[in-house]
Amino acid sequence: MAYEDLSQKIIANVGGKDNVASVVHCTTRLRFKLKDEKKANDAAMKATDGVLSLVKAGGQYQVVIGNNVADVYDTLIKVGGFSDGGTVADDYVDTSNMSLMDRFIDLISGIFNPILGPLCATGMIKGFNAMFLSLGWLTKTSGTYIILNAIGDSLFYFLPVILGISAAKKFGISSYLGATIGAALCYPTIVAMTTSKTTLYTLFKGTIFQAPIHITFLGLPVISMNYTSSVIPIILAIWFASKVQRFAKKIIPDVVKTFLVPFMVLLITLPVTFIIIGPVATWLSNIISSICVGVYNISPILAGILMGAFWQVFVMFGVHWGFVAVAMANLASQGFDPIIILSQAASFAQTGVVLAMFFQTKNEKTKSLAFPAFISGIFGVTEPAIYGLTLPRKRPFILSCIASAIGGGLIGLFGTKNWMMGGLGIFTIPATIGKNGVDSTVYGYILAIIAATVLGFVFQMLFGKKSVDAPLDGEAAPAVATAESNANAEVKEIDKDVATCDAPKASVTPEDVIAPLAGKVVDLKDVKDQVFSSGAMGQGVAIEPSEGKVCSPVDGTVAMVFPTGHAIGLKSVNGAEIMIHIGMDTVELDGKGFKTLVEKGQAVKAGEPLIEFDIDAIKKAGYVVTTPVIVTNSKDYNEVKAVADGQVKIADKLLSLK
Repeated sequence: MAYEDLSQKIIANVGGKDNVASVVHCTTRLRFKLKDEKKANDAAMKATDGVLSLVKAGGQYQVVIGNNVADVYDTLIKVGGFSDGGTVADDYVDTSNMSLMDRFIDLISGIFNPILGPLCATGMIKGFNAMFLSLGWLTKTSGTYIILNAIGDSLFYFLPVILGISAAKKFGISSYLGATIGAALCYPTIVAMTTSKTTLYTLFKGTIFQAPIHITFLGLPVISMNYTSSVIPIILAIWFASKVQRFAKKIIPDVVKTFLVPFMVLLITLPVTFIIIGPVATWLSNIISSICVGVYNISPILAGILMGAFWQVFVMFGVHWGFVAVAMANLASQGFDPIIILSQAASFAQTGVVLAMFFQTKNEKTKSLAFPAFISGIFGVTEPAIYGLTLPRKRPFILSCIASAIGGGLIGLFGTKNWMMGGLGIFTIPATIGKNGVDSTVYGYILAIIAATVLGFVFQMLFGKKSVDAPLDGEAAPAVATAESNANAEVKEIDKDVATCDAPKASVTPEDVIAPLAGKVVDLKDVKDQVFSSGAMGQGVAIEPSEGKVCSPVDGTVAMVFPTGHAIGLKSVNGAEIMIHIGMDTVELDGKGFKTLVEKGQAVKAGEPLIEFDIDAIKKAGYVVTTPVIVTNSKDYNEVKAVADGQVKIADKLLSLK
């Protein structure tokens, strides 16, 4: 792809560089924060070649690109002149029109999105290590196991440090300050306090919040909590630190701000966190976790069906980040999470559906999208499948949701849980291996994702075939507008060249136009392209060709030959301006299947060969070969009348111009 051209179009469609507050990217999307979303051209963005879809959620303007998003992003920030990793130099962030839910989604996604790659990678390593242990390939005392476990467990153990960095960026404080606060929460002496045998006294005795006090700070009781692997305490601590920093900057002189501001932030934030924020946040996290697990325990099967059915919808609108936060809280407090794993059937259901679409479609462009989407779906990246294939056609998307619901129900039935944050797609399997090794819950999960894949494939084969190559909803208007724009550009190009070509300068006089192709005459109104069928380009007829050869319909001069060979313009000696357009949208073939025999400015005789084309190759690529023969200056005539019907041969009389 021409990433520079695509980047320029994207920047123009979001309202220009000055309308961009910031831009980052995830696995498949460019995620813009715009100063004014009303300035963005949604229709043009969706119609841009190289853009799979557009999603507006969580206060973000999300342009879905696909697997090559990183390359597009790198080019985008260069073309747009964006600095600081894609963020515009000013600090403008518009949250005035964001709902509370949008702000929550924006906060969670902004904190977790930067660490998802390492989080999945370490989870996969930890999962494979657990699998090797379960299979007897390693023992807990072996050096290989210990090192792999350290690699896999490190990020999760020191999660407050990692989240401290990303949360600091989100709340506008130094990332090093955020890391320091997180490191303090994981400090060995603080962690060891939770198992201390020395108890000074007990707070809230007899309640669910009962807490033994092992140390005090300036006489105030410090409730000991294990903050390793925790999520909510560090996020709240960084938020509080941002408020302290704002206050400190106001009262501390500029000359000493460099060290006194962080000094004040740390001295206030950390004691308050250990005494108040940490314990309250931990209790809150435990309560949320208990509620979610309790709801799951009411009916794991129903929970699986609902998560499977709606997960892809959650992802589309960005609300899945809430479940990610809950999963992290469950892992920290319970040691496992039964919620997120229910959603994993969705990627396999999508994979099954797009595989079926690959076999069903006759359109080469759809095939070229389906196979890469199938491969990426195996590894859990389904947005190319969703936005490029199933969602625009609706029925395949619905069928994938149904298959996913059944798969999710099976996962709930077998009681599968996530024992760690793992990878996506097939890499989720090791994350389901718990204390009991490879047991029935693991085998049940494998069975469920296979079932989701097979059901997605079968449902699409049985019920979704008609939608594969059907016109896409919502595409007609942009497609017509684009086609009309392209067609008008072609006519203008012909008109411009007609005016300067070496054709005799004769006034328009009546003449007959012969058939330039052999085949069946088709009424222009029946052509499946509104630009031609509406007569917007001029009057004429179309021919369904039986032979891949175009000849000149008049004596005259070649006014324009398109480089792709799909269309040609002529001006007759009597003044008729004629365009012959081989097939619909065949410009996208970029010349494949076409051979031009003449050049611009060349004089030709009626019946002289102009273009050769491969009918079978064009049809195989998914394009129709119906060929309009248009008199583009029809307004200069009193009548443009079709005088042929049914089958015609080259040189048969086709049109009468009066």
